Amino acid sequence: MMLVADYERCTGCRACEVVCSFWHEREFNPRRSRITVIRDPERGVNFPVFCVQCEDAPCVASCPTGALQKDKETGLVNLNYDLCIGCKTCVAVCPFGGVTVDPVSNKVVKCDLCGGDPQCVKFCPEEVLKYVPVTVANLMKRKKALERIPKLLEMALPRVV
Repeated sequence: MMLVADYERCTGCRACEVVCSFWHEREFNPRRSRITVIRDPERGVNFPVFCVQCEDAPCVASCPTGALQKDKETGLVNLNYDLCIGCKTCVAVCPFGGVTVDPVSNKVVKCDLCGGDPQCVKFCPEEVLKYVPVTVANLMKRKKALERIPKLLEMALPRVV
């Protein structure tokens, strides 16, 4: 199973962030979420950013302690907090911004799909997020959606004059 997003539907409500922070940290604090909604209301750009569980994950390859490992059976990139030394190399190399640092604990965090029951999917009012089987068709949909991220980022980032 994999998490996919229909970026066109996102309204920027941040319900996914709130439910994620509560599920993992037992507090309603979007800054502690494993999913981040990039918002630019002036340009009408909103899209969720999360770990896409890369097949050849740069975060796994860059981790000096092996704290990040790809589970061959589930496809999930797992983070072992006991092995993590907090070097944040994984944060720097993630091409999607899916590995972040919790502002309270200062520890690296990433989406773990809530153990196979992603809460963000359940509570997204616009059904932007979906948890779907890994199929060729779904992989192609994800690829097409991910290819839109650079354009969305370009629209969302401030213009430097």
